[in-house]
Amino acid sequence: MTHLDPTAHHDSTIASTTESGAPRESDANSLSVGTDGPLMLHDVALVERLARFDRERIPERDPHAKGSGAFGELEITEDVSKYTKAGLFQKGARTPMLARFSTVAGELGSPDTWRDVRGFALKFYTQEGNFDIVGNNTPVFFVRDPMKFPDFIHSQKRTPDSGLRDNTMQWDFWTLSPESAHQVSYLMGDRGLPKTWRHMNGYSSHTYMWVNEAGEKFWVKYHFLTEQGLEFLTNEEADEIAGTDADYHRRDLFESIKNGDFPSWRLEVQIMPYEDAKTYRFNPFDLTKIWSKKDYPRIPVGRFTLNQNPVNHYAQIEQAAFSPSNLVPGTGVSPDKMLAGPRLLLPGRARNRLGTNFNQSPVNRPVIATNSYDKEGAMNFFHSGDAPVYAPNSFGRAYQDEQGPVDNGWEADGTLVRAAYSLHSEDDDFGQAHTLVREVMSEDERQRLIDTVAGGLSTVIEPVLSNAFQYWKNIDQEVGEAIEAKVKAGHEEQVPGADPVSE
Repeated sequence: MTHLDPTAHHDSTIASTTESGAPRESDANSLSVGTDGPLMLHDVALVERLARFDRERIPERDPHAKGSGAFGELEITEDVSKYTKAGLFQKGARTPMLARFSTVAGELGSPDTWRDVRGFALKFYTQEGNFDIVGNNTPVFFVRDPMKFPDFIHSQKRTPDSGLRDNTMQWDFWTLSPESAHQVSYLMGDRGLPKTWRHMNGYSSHTYMWVNEAGEKFWVKYHFLTEQGLEFLTNEEADEIAGTDADYHRRDLFESIKNGDFPSWRLEVQIMPYEDAKTYRFNPFDLTKIWSKKDYPRIPVGRFTLNQNPVNHYAQIEQAAFSPSNLVPGTGVSPDKMLAGPRLLLPGRARNRLGTNFNQSPVNRPVIATNSYDKEGAMNFFHSGDAPVYAPNSFGRAYQDEQGPVDNGWEADGTLVRAAYSLHSEDDDFGQAHTLVREVMSEDERQRLIDTVAGGLSTVIEPVLSNAFQYWKNIDQEVGEAIEAKVKAGHEEQVPGADPVSE
């Protein structure tokens, strides 16, 4: 991974220099008139250093600001060539990669152990170009249309008046967006507090496409299953760690790799034949839904291992940019509406944070040669020399002009509308959440869910509180009633004789 070497132009053995390479006269003392006199404006070294210091920070991600990651390798151990022609998924292939884990709502300084969904973003440096998968530690999401995504994120951030996070704001959005029920059930369960990043699964969540050499198309969901085992924190443990070690998850990953305890994940996929999507009982492109493993069992593909820590967090992690628009031959996207959002949003965010040519930085740069007609802009390090900067051209620079159907596309009919997905036979907002809570969770897990939700609702005000009670009853009547009883009992203990729900 020499293209990621951040020290190629650095020599720690020579005396310090300016950024232009000239010797720096002092790293400790400014130029002044006499020992106690005023500093001089023509001390360019001081002026340049302070001006540079003013500009050290770049905007943090919004969301997924707090996180870290490591480098490693994906190894394919099984033959899935009948589903995809992508080189990185052929048996025996080994592909260098970067993984970044994060919280969603927290800012850069927030604790790692707050209850939250965890980001699970992967970049593979393949011989066909960079291939990215952006997902979470849950297989679903809160909304199914990217139009609602900014409002969802705003509801998880801070109020405009106090600048504080507010449970009422969160629950107001969730209860008025019933499609959130499945993800909220995951979030309020054990998955919302993974013990470490090493002890959680990752999912593409979105539906993607695979295409084989014969041009056959398949819908695919990626599952990254921790080989360390799923482990979680209790609310009490998470709160204690948040107050004593806000970087607990970052520290755990870094020290584990440093000590040679390399974490690994099995890669498995669910494959749906192309035509099945038209009649499957759930809309297979709805990000708030899963595909039943009984209908589409997981198929083993390989595993990835993280074995190399960053040597400079800022350069290699903070400046890393991920996007599902980074595809390679044999892969594609799907009609998943929420997948269209990040394909536009994430490259735009990277340009805002890192600059027009963010793809030229070492951590984002492909390992293969490129021939792009995109040109110029700030920090344009790599270019095409004096070759023509337009296509088509008559002077030998290659260009593309393919026409006709693409191998990773799909058919669509209908007029332009603003509407939710068409409903399949078993589509609804609460059904899969009910299955998760009632059939997947154990009785102990269900009780922890009740305790967590009731605690989160303790400061929520009306009318949102009543909406939240009904929201949980829609998911599971018994669980909803238990949550309501626990919240009301807590309010009565705080204010004896009062009826906080009606006040």
